[in-house]
Amino acid sequence: MPLLMRRSTQLALPTAMEQASPAAAWTDPEQSEEFGTRAARLPGHLPPRGLLRECANPGCSSGWLQIWRSRSVPIFERGWNCSLECTAARLQAAVSRELDGRGSSATVHRHRVPLGLLMLEQGWITQAQLRGALEGQRANRAGRIGHWLIAKEGVSEHLVTRALGLQWSCPVLPLEYHDPEGLSPVIPRLFVDAFGAVPLRVAAGRLIYLGFEDRLDPALSLAVERMSGLRVESGLVQGSQFRPAHARMLEAKFPPVELLEATSEPALVRALAKAVERAKPVESRLVRVHDCLWLRMWSRPQCGPIAEAACVRDMICTVSGQFMNGPQ
Repeated sequence: MPLLMRRSTQLALPTAMEQASPAAAWTDPEQSEEFGTRAARLPGHLPPRGLLRECANPGCSSGWLQIWRSRSVPIFERGWNCSLECTAARLQAAVSRELDGRGSSATVHRHRVPLGLLMLEQGWITQAQLRGALEGQRANRAGRIGHWLIAKEGVSEHLVTRALGLQWSCPVLPLEYHDPEGLSPVIPRLFVDAFGAVPLRVAAGRLIYLGFEDRLDPALSLAVERMSGLRVESGLVQGSQFRPAHARMLEAKFPPVELLEATSEPALVRALAKAVERAKPVESRLVRVHDCLWLRMWSRPQCGPIAEAACVRDMICTVSGQFMNGPQ
């Protein structure tokens, strides 16, 4: 089923940054040795540009003529746009950047040691337990091997989660201090639901912990990192703890979201440009999450590591016939 047809009550608009370093995309390298001060990383905090801000569109030839237009908004990826045409031109460049190379080559899979063999090697299960779990999986034609090790062979869920962490080379994360309402602006509800991700907490105003149940989603983690300007640490959460936390997260109040399915890339750019012009954000950014684009717009400057839900608006967009794919 196409992802945009899934049941979801709230959605959001995305933005785009440089592909390389998320921090470098959001800060002025001249302001500090660590990509810039904290204020420079926050949406709406722009470096001084002189008395008259220039249009950020490299091809603009009339920005200096727009005397009547506010030079504080709209801002897209830290640059002011003097007209709808310049906003569309910059969004076209951002959309092309995000979609560049998508689907041009076969998906590369990282080959991991099978979970059962990994646990057997660690001495956490016996050969008899592994055979029993595999028989249960084959007989029922469903379920992961970890499920059958727990349900049929009595293996500790904690051990299975530890093994998954070794398999994915990631930490096992705790759920202490989880605040669904406070963390709801981190990711649109649609992504939480579709990709099984739960933002767990923010550490020192610089690091977001993102939890998954049995497999990571590097594409989503990178998108959150680029959108927020904070480093993302992804890890696994024990299933019996993850599922209730995921359900609570889905019940939280998220920023408003608009879903957009355009008939073509030019139509998508026009719709996004009109949305930015209409909202007049103090900052907006575009990033890609698998086969969709996430645009986020801030109505006022962000004062902390996480935006207030009332201050941001999200758009999740696809081009007709090109639906979002999840992690493989």
